[in-house]
Amino acid sequence: MPRPDIHLYTAATMNGYKPVIFLEEAGVPYDLTFIDFAKSEQKAPDYLKLNPNGKIPTIVDRAEDRAIFESGAILWHLAEKYGSFLPEDAVARSEVLQWLFFQVGHVGPMMGQAMYFQRIAAPNGHDEPFSTQRYVKESRRILEVLDTRLQGRDWLAADQYTIADMAVYPWARAYVWARVSIEGLDNLRAWFDRIDARPAVQRALTIPKAQPQFYDASADDGAFAAENAARFAADARADRGAGQ
Repeated sequence: MPRPDIHLYTAATMNGYKPVIFLEEAGVPYDLTFIDFAKSEQKAPDYLKLNPNGKIPTIVDRAEDRAIFESGAILWHLAEKYGSFLPEDAVARSEVLQWLFFQVGHVGPMMGQAMYFQRIAAPNGHDEPFSTQRYVKESRRILEVLDTRLQGRDWLAADQYTIADMAVYPWARAYVWARVSIEGLDNLRAWFDRIDARPAVQRALTIPKAQPQFYDASADDGAFAAENAARFAADARADRGAGQ
């Protein structure tokens, strides 16, 4: 059997799940390499040749003999390659890309910082209430933007399920882990329910590893939260030192 065109390097993070969702939804065969942050595999020389930023995810498209990094660029590449989840009409396509970039520029960075200050910095002795509240408040504002957008719509763009939904969902749905309230955001909740009901999405969220603590308020996050904070303790210490 020939090797699949796509080799995915990823981990169980919000960005890491994004290409898995596409590949599972599209039924595209792929190879997967799990990147272990505890071993700093994302900083290994061979990996840095594929992704000079030393982050995940990255894909290698064997058919084109090239690597693509940055999760938004990966989704765009896969959508173009397989003709799925990205409309051909220019106006509809632009709409999808606007919301894709909204995730890349706003949803991920702001919610990521809300997570960082609460889940990594504070447990490692670097509690910053002002910073925490700034990012939690901005994350809530962004979720309100999404809620407004979804009023009278099933999907974020082009009246169809697209890579914009795939990009935003793993981050917005992780409001639990970011400790951001979605009270009163009924349109957003309904959108979560629609995507939660998709078997390919639920399958993707177990690949390469399920982390229910990100998404399920009833999940016991105690041990996982401690492990997560310890894994990134060196980063927190470095950040603390830089600010002194």
